[in-house]
Amino acid sequence: MNEREAAAELERLAKLIAYHNERYHTEDAPEISDADYDALVRQNNALEAEFPHLIRVDSPSRVVGASPAGHLSKVAHARAMLSLDNAFEDQDIADFVARIRRF
Repeated sequence: MNEREAAAELERLAKLIAYHNERYHTEDAPEISDADYDALVRQNNALEAEFPHLIRVDSPSRVVGASPAGHLSKVAHARAMLSLDNAFEDQDIADFVARIRRF
């Protein structure tokens, strides 16, 4: 893939991921599976690693989700809610367990 193609693909992915963030977080109506969403994010991250000078201001790697659905309210938790993030390998799970034990 050349630079021009990479820039176009990063633009497409930024728009597509933002769309799916909105559907999932704000509208509570996802259209794709979590696995398909994660694949889009991994594809974006791989392109950014290969072409770091093409990272966009609106890159999905710089944004977390979208505004939550309006009908949801905040909840105060007695303890911090730690995130597993994306776990694709045994080491990812082991790292998460280690973070919990340190907490």
